[in-house]
Amino acid sequence: MSDALKETIATLPDSPGIYRFYNREDVLIYVGKAKSLRKRVGSYFNKQSQYNRKTEKLVSEINRIEFTLANTEFDALLMENNFIKQNQPKYNILLKDDKTFPYLCILNERFPRIISTRKYIARQGEYFGPYSSVVSMKSVLELVRKLYSIRTCNLLLSDENIAKGKFKVCLEYHLGNCKGPCVGAQEEQAYQDEIKMARSILKGNLTVVEEYFTTQMNASAQTLNYERAEFYKHKLVLLEKFQAKSLVVNRKLTDIDVVTITSSATDAFVNFMQVREGAIIFSRNVEVKKKLEETDDEILGLVTQQLRTETQSTHPIVYTNVALPVADPSFENVVPQIGDKKKLVDLSLKNVLFLKGKKEIAKEEKKFKNESLIRGLQQDLQLLKMPRIIECFDNSNLQGTHPVASMVRFVDGRPDKKGYRHFNIKTVEGPDDFASMKEIVGRRYRRLLDENAELPNLIIVDGGKGQLSSAVDVLKELNLYGRIPIIGIAKRLEEIYYPHDPLPLHIGKKSPSLLLIQQIRDEAHRFAITFHRLKRSSNNLDSEMDNIPGIGQKTANLLLSTFKSAKKLKEASFEELESLLGKSKAAHVIAWQQKREPD
Repeated sequence: MSDALKETIATLPDSPGIYRFYNREDVLIYVGKAKSLRKRVGSYFNKQSQYNRKTEKLVSEINRIEFTLANTEFDALLMENNFIKQNQPKYNILLKDDKTFPYLCILNERFPRIISTRKYIARQGEYFGPYSSVVSMKSVLELVRKLYSIRTCNLLLSDENIAKGKFKVCLEYHLGNCKGPCVGAQEEQAYQDEIKMARSILKGNLTVVEEYFTTQMNASAQTLNYERAEFYKHKLVLLEKFQAKSLVVNRKLTDIDVVTITSSATDAFVNFMQVREGAIIFSRNVEVKKKLEETDDEILGLVTQQLRTETQSTHPIVYTNVALPVADPSFENVVPQIGDKKKLVDLSLKNVLFLKGKKEIAKEEKKFKNESLIRGLQQDLQLLKMPRIIECFDNSNLQGTHPVASMVRFVDGRPDKKGYRHFNIKTVEGPDDFASMKEIVGRRYRRLLDENAELPNLIIVDGGKGQLSSAVDVLKELNLYGRIPIIGIAKRLEEIYYPHDPLPLHIGKKSPSLLLIQQIRDEAHRFAITFHRLKRSSNNLDSEMDNIPGIGQKTANLLLSTFKSAKKLKEASFEELESLLGKSKAAHVIAWQQKREPD
């Protein structure tokens, strides 16, 4: 630990707040909250602390610490949540859910429509949701349209347009689904009354609507208007059918959020439900990838706060299966032990346990499939050990210019992109693939030996006998030949070559083993080509910018990092260049652009 870090920790206050860890590149890597900043941050650097390898990795990357004080631990929780959302540090948990959920919206119009949407634009109208699925959203919208005469057209129903008779009634009017406000057949106040009742349904407050229809039905029956009474009875039946689909325990349970969690060593699974008058009006499952040693209550506290914000929940009670670590003044947290409340929590937990089981089964199936694939490759290549770690090398150059190489790493049949490496060819002049292969293989395994790092179980060389022989020569120099199996794959006939064997191995074209080898080879080729194009483009731009009068190396580097290619630089406007470089230097670049334009 550096002296600067020791000094920072020593001066931390014994107060609630959030702390932020930055690495050597000054990138934010972790945000945390604490009741006592001094104790919590100091614990990371305490030798007696028994942290796992992930936490040790985090601590090893810390170069700078910042903190912000908060009045309470709850304020710190809110602050932590905001920082994570905005910056997404690599060691903080994130909700693994990329779906956009549907909403219902009462538009800000004279005769408001009710529409479904996935975009939340506050100024557009009043939103309800989000709904857990399109099916549940459509069922609510269908109920509203059956109970009330809400228009579906997008006509501009201003007083002027209606008075001029610009519109005619449509089919919805003749079917009885709309009362024709477009032709003045329905007064605005009557329409707004229906919207008011529809709003109650969208909020999940069905009692108000039920009481209204019951009152109207009884009043109509007393005045012997049995046809009207039957009309309201039909609407009550529709309402009861809708309630029956969503009834949970009893209708006394209202204005409640239910959040439950279960976890494994690497993942946590959370179910979030909203209950209104005994009916589930929203349900959502989320998966959380653990980054450090997060406990269930810590994860639940963060996810609950985030989900309530996203759903705009103001429910005063939150039932959980694990007590939340920080008290929130906006709601009461309860962990029910018996009765209907416990049944409600158990129902939520049932959903999240199902999700966990489903994910674990899928993981095991994938693991089994990959293991079978690796065993098949071992048999086809006649290897002594299972090739769990495979590394593949490829060269790339254009007529001998800008030579580069790549290495990709696959673990258990899947790409390990953190293990990918680019190589700039340093010791070879001209288009010599054999010498280039020898250089990069040597550089790779000298480094692994120096670092005492894990060696692969199989090396693949993209090429035939020549490239393979070059790689074998350097493995012999490093005393690795015979310890690591190595093969070459020729592109034309997809033949597999072994060292010192003139006859290639032919694996069936549809064999999973060959398909895996091809996938690894193609990935290495793609990775090399991408790097080669980037380098070529960068060098071309760099050389072209050397010819711009009035532009120094520092400015050239700035242009290079900003525009990436000569084409983009040539297309840049004077305003873009001026904001980046200033008026004078921008004028020099524009003059260069004009000279480069074809006559």
